[in-house]
Amino acid sequence: MEAAVFISSLVDCCALIFLSVYFIITLSDLECDYINARSCCSKLNKWVLPEMVAQALATVLMLVSTHWFVFLLNLPVASWDVYRYVKVPLGNMGVYDPTEIHNRGQLKSHMKEAMIKLGFHLLCFFIYLYSMILALIND
Repeated sequence: MEAAVFISSLVDCCALIFLSVYFIITLSDLECDYINARSCCSKLNKWVLPEMVAQALATVLMLVSTHWFVFLLNLPVASWDVYRYVKVPLGNMGVYDPTEIHNRGQLKSHMKEAMIKLGFHLLCFFIYLYSMILALIND
């Protein structure tokens, strides 16, 4: 049972790493003017909800399987994703809005957030991998 939890968390984490890299590449394309703000934001907003669900799934899996350290490690990121999604102003297209993404350094802050999430997911990947190997050895 424990190995199955970490295997599914590992697969989930791989998907989150892929999404983080996708967000970084798309935001850097906008920064270099390879794509326009509207297409960039529509591409990114399409993946905000799946990212939030995947992060919540990893958090809930750790809660249900009573791995408290990893649960507490995942909780702030899942909470931040929900907070960002809920706090979108009414007139905006989504978390990433084309009319505001170049204002007040939002592009830089979105890029920094994507880099931090990539580092976090890489850390979680190795934690899940180590825990999965331990669970398989103990079974």
